[in-house]
Order: sequence, then structure tokens, then C-alpha cells
Amino acid sequence: MDVKTMIDAILAKEGGYVNHPADRGGPTNFGITQKTLSRYLEVVVTADMVKAMDIETARDIYELNYYRKPRIDKLPDALQPFLFDSAVNHGPRRAIKFLQEVCNDAGFGPLSVDGLMGPKTKAQAFACLEALDEWMLVALVEERQMFYVEIVTNDDTQQAFLKGWLARARSFLPYQAIA
Repeated sequence: MDVKTMIDAILAKEGGYVNHPADRGGPTNFGITQKTLSRYLEVVVTADMVKAMDIETARDIYELNYYRKPRIDKLPDALQPFLFDSAVNHGPRRAIKFLQEVCNDAGFGPLSVDGLMGPKTKAQAFACLEALDEWMLVALVEERQMFYVEIVTNDDTQQAFLKGWLARARSFLPYQAIA
């Protein structure tokens, strides 16, 4: 799957402008928060500026900050859609930590769970996928689901998002694993 297709899938999940009172990220448009847009534009932006952001800006931010900079583009093709979506939803470091935790749990470590995608993490991701095949993606989905539950356990105001979050994570399960 190419990066444009992955971005299209993320945009379909993120939708347009939202300013939910329980969302700790504040106002978002196409899933891009006010803080993220401010960093990208290198100016302090308002909620109205977030609302007015065009979709091409969102696409650029996704590809640069959530795909290329964290080096998700260097990982196995089969893992990229999940990790890219995780990077958008949780931040790139958390996405890479999911990968490092699964590799360690599967015996492909020890990797430092630091959220940085260096050569050892990359090599172990390929080795782990070769050994586990689609079950690696199942393990990654499970890590992400546990992370969501932990968020809600620590902050009950996030309960409103749990059902959608879990569905989003499960959307990456391979068909054979859920059949």
C-alpha cells in the first residue's frame, strides 16, 4: 500500500473539524491538532485556523511528521498501515514503542522501548514479521487495545472514545485472524 492510500484511509477515520470537550488534543481538523499545526506552520494558531486548514496541509503533515520522520517508511510493508495510523493517533514514538514491545515479547530483542526506529528495531521488525507472519499484526493490535484501556483507566473522561478507538485498532486485524 502506498503512502497516499494510507493517508486516504487515515483521513477517512479522522474526518473533518472536531472540537470535542473531552478531547485532550483540543480542536482538530482531519485529525491534525492545534499544537501539531502550530509546530508545522511555526506560528501559534487559533482554533479558527485549525478549522480553515486545507486537506493538502493535513496530507503533508501526515507524510512528513508521522510517516517519513519516524521512519515508518523503512519498516515492512505489512506493518506500515498499522504503525502509521498508530503514529497519527498516539504520536510516532508511541507507535514505535508498540513495535518494540511486540518484538521483545516475541523474543526478538532485547530492544530498548524508547520509541526510536533505529537499525536494530528495523532489523528485528523484519525478523519478527518473518517468524510470526500475520500474528505479529494481531499482537500489535492487542498492544494498542491495552494502551487504549490504560488511557481510560487513568482518565475516565476518555471513556467516550473507547469504543471507537478499539474499533479503529481492530480494523487492522488480518481477516484470517478474526475469522
